[in-house]
Amino acid sequence: MGIIGWILVGLIAGMIAKLLMPGKDPGGIIITILIGIAGGLLGGWLGKVIFHVDSIDGFFELSTWVAAIVGSLILLAAYRMVAGSRHRH
Repeated sequence: MGIIGWILVGLIAGMIAKLLMPGKDPGGIIITILIGIAGGLLGGWLGKVIFHVDSIDGFFELSTWVAAIVGSLILLAAYRMVAGSRHRH
């Protein structure tokens, strides 16, 4: 999958992650895309390490979307913890 595919997957996965984890986030659409792209890569890596499967097969594969969304949820939670603690001080 090319860079344009990753940007599209990242955008959509980041948006889905924000829908699944409602609340106020300090980041905008660019942060959403970056979290989604990094989340897709994290989810794919975790799929290989934990389940020994290639979870990033292609744009229209369910495993790609599940990996991207789960990875995005993990990164969004981490981002909220870091950004939230920064705003409290």
